[in-house]
Order: sequence, then C-alpha cells, then structure tokens
Amino acid sequence: MKNKSRFIMIVLAVLLVMSGCSTNMGANSGGQEDGQASKKQDQLVIVRQSDVENLDHHFMSTINAASVTHGKIYEGLVGRDKNAKIKPLLAKEWEQLDDTTWEFKLRDDVTFHDGTPFNAEAVKKTFDRLIDPKVASPRAVVFKMVKEVKVIDDHTLQILLTEPFSPLLSILASHEGGIISPKTIDKYGKDIIQEPVGTGPFVFESWETGKEITFHKNDSYWGDEPNVSEVVFKVVPEETTRISMLETGEAHIAEPLSVNMMDSVKASANVEVYRSEGFGTEYVGFNVQKEPFNDVRVRKAISHAVEMDSIMKGVFNNIGKKANSLLGSKVFGYHPDMKAYDYNVNEAKKLLAEAGYPDGFKTTLLTMDSKERISLAEVMQSQLKGIGIDLDIQIQEYGTFVEQATSGNSEMFIISWRNATGDADYNQYNLFHSDSSGPAGNTFFYGNDEVDQLIEEARSEKDQEKRIELYAKSQELEMKDAVYIPVRVIENMAAVRKGVKDFSISPAGYMEINKIRID
Repeated sequence: MKNKSRFIMIVLAVLLVMSGCSTNMGANSGGQEDGQASKKQDQLVIVRQSDVENLDHHFMSTINAASVTHGKIYEGLVGRDKNAKIKPLLAKEWEQLDDTTWEFKLRDDVTFHDGTPFNAEAVKKTFDRLIDPKVASPRAVVFKMVKEVKVIDDHTLQILLTEPFSPLLSILASHEGGIISPKTIDKYGKDIIQEPVGTGPFVFESWETGKEITFHKNDSYWGDEPNVSEVVFKVVPEETTRISMLETGEAHIAEPLSVNMMDSVKASANVEVYRSEGFGTEYVGFNVQKEPFNDVRVRKAISHAVEMDSIMKGVFNNIGKKANSLLGSKVFGYHPDMKAYDYNVNEAKKLLAEAGYPDGFKTTLLTMDSKERISLAEVMQSQLKGIGIDLDIQIQEYGTFVEQATSGNSEMFIISWRNATGDADYNQYNLFHSDSSGPAGNTFFYGNDEVDQLIEEARSEKDQEKRIELYAKSQELEMKDAVYIPVRVIENMAAVRKGVKDFSISPAGYMEINKIRID
C-alpha cells in the first residue's frame, strides 16, 4: 500500500508540474518529461535471501557479500571477461619480469568516488593495508606471498613476491584485489570499512543493516556507464515473498533461486529462470578437531553411509552435477578421475565398530536456513540412522551460520565454496592448507603436512601441466582423509523479471549488473 500511495503522489506531482508549465512547453520541457519517465525505470531492485556481513573486501569471507560490491564499487588491476579470461581493468598492461617480479602499467584517467586520483600510491596503500598483520585481515592469507608493492612512477608499479606464484592474476581479479580509496583507508585504518569507496561504476549511498543497501550510478566513471541510475539490494529472507515481488514489479531480480521454486518461476508469465554453471561446489564438512570426527574411520563411515544419487534426484532434482571433489569441473586443476566414497552401509558399520562406535553416536549437523540444505540435512538424518548415528539438525540464519562454522563451533556442517578465481589454488589453499584454518576458509580445521607441501609447490610451479598433477595428488590425499563429502557442482540460479536484459552471474558467483537494461 505504501508503494501504491507513493506512486499516486508522484503522478500527481508530475501532473501539477506539467500543468504549471503548460503555457511554456518547449523542447527542453519535453526532454525533462522523458527524463522523469526513464528515471522510474532506472532503479534496479535486487531481493536477496541474506544481508552482507560487511562491505570491506579485506574482511569479507563470503561471495554472498563480495557479489554486492565486487566490480560495482571496487575494481581490481585486472578483471575477467564473459568467458572468464583475464582482461585489463585498472591496469592497462602487465609483464612478469622474473619469477618474483610483476610490473603493471596503470590507467591515467581514473578517479575514486571521493575525487582522489587513482595511481600507483593508491594501489600500494590498499595492499599495504591488506597484508598488515595489525589489520589482521582474514583475506591476507591469499596474498601472503606478496613482499612489497613498489611504486615506480605515478602509473607504474611492481608487485614483488617472496616466492613464485603462478595464480597471481587470478587472485588480483577476485574481490580481494579490489582497490580502495586512500582517504577511506586513512579514515578506517584497521577497522572494518563501513562506507566503501572505490573506482567502480556505482557509488555507495547507504546501508541499513538487515534491510537494504543502495548504490547510485557513478557519473564520472572512466568506463562504460551503467544503464541504471540506482541499485537497491533488499534483504527478503522468505523466498516466496521474493518471487511475489518480481511478479508485482516491486523487484527485478531475486537470488538465490531454490530448486523447489524453479518450476513455479518457469510457469510464470512475468518471471524467468536464470541458470549458469559455477566454479564452486556444495559439500558436507567435518570438523576434524572435534571428537569423534578426529578419527578418520568415523569420517569414512559417514561418507559410505550417504547415498548421493538419491539426494541429487530427491533434493536437487538433478540440478547441478554430482561432485567428485571440491573443485567444479570448469576450474583449472579439476581432477576428473577422482572417486568419492561409494555407498556401502556394511563398510560404514564395520568402520564405526573399529573406531569404537558399534552402536553409533549422536552428533550435530549445522546448516543455514536454505530450503535445499535443510532438505539435504533431513535426508542425511534419515540415511545415517541406518548406521546408528542420531543426527541433530541445527538451522541458523546465514551470518550466524558462517560465524559458527568459521570459529570452529561445529561438528558437521553443510556449506559451499564458490571459488572466486577459477584456479585450484583458491580452493586448495583456502580450504585445506593448515595456515587457512577458520575465517580464511579451512572450516574443517584440517592439517596435513604433505597436502600443505603439494599446495605450496603448485603455487610456485610455472608449468601448468605439473600444477595439474600436484593438485590431483592433493585432492586424492584430502579424499583419503575423508575431510568432506562432495555433494554437487553449484549452479548459479536466480529469478529475473521479464524485461530485464544483460543480467548474469559469473562462474565465481558474482552478480554482473553493470550492463543491465530494464525494458
């Protein structure tokens, strides 16, 4: 009703203005009238299941948050094109001078939203903050190999590494590589940035926590200007409400879209389904530091007791490929010959007995408030009864779920990893290296010296075929240690109101809205 009343008031105001100018209507007034009409269509409304945890790329632990700001507020030295290939962005060109030195030539026509010139000093300041131990950024781990960002001149810089690092460009293209205004860094220092300022096509306007985030178009953007003047990200936890808002025209995009709602959206005259394969996977994880999951036999037993084919059909309606590891099939380093544990209840019971649990035990499975994941949890609860395991399902709001899982306050959990770079390193280092335990991504709290060594060797190896071999070995060891149960390769899904053109979700999971048109 509020929206309806507001619309009526706007119409009346426009009519009053038109009648007041009726004796003097020339070409300019006609242009203003057209501008008013287009402005109404210029607001893009995106309704989302959950809010961001913060707006600071140095402290973001999820693609859910980064998807709001990456490429919109913040931009990096390099980006990705529609085929996920690395392309120039704030850097015009680059060259690897030797194993540990990369040189970048920067654009000279860019300013930050606050008017500060973009230059090599600004880039240095961003990376100095990111890797500063006093700031304690959970994302510093992905740039731990950076020794120094060296300014050569205003628009030339070098990134000096402590060791060779083959996936550097892929990391720079992810949200962790976003460049922040020096003034913003001076203002917030080591505290989390509340008002993000970058170089992107949209400018931050406001954030009402738990409700909505608003951006407006950057009229001084160095690149192609967006087609919409304002973007509003609204938090609407209930999916049926999100879809209803698209039906009525209150919103344009609803994400994520669950498998359960897909058929309803397909039947709609006003809304369409968006689907694309992602880099990431969904999986069930074990906290290997917690009893009884500190015993690999228990983890293997549960892995054997889960019948994934029926889950793929019954829970996910066969949407998304069944996963065999935590790397999606499009990711560099994917191991196509990996084998997950087969369904074998007798073997599961045997392993539990060997581990000292012949009658099973009671444990907790943590999940966020997603219909699909709740359904997955319930099916697992039923299946694990067959080996004597009593599974208590705990359902939590997204932010609380992430905090609990990353703090180690979990036993079993259902989670996903989107893989922001498309390179196995982002998956392997963040999820499995012992240095990444906790908020950096290793919510298994897993450590294996041999796996650590393989991941580190793959990071420094120039030969891409050898990197693939090293990642194959690390993935096989992780599966041998039964750290997780792979579920499926993520399909990016959203509901989009008809008339919304050029929306997409990148394989990494970032919403692409800069070219959206609303017809």
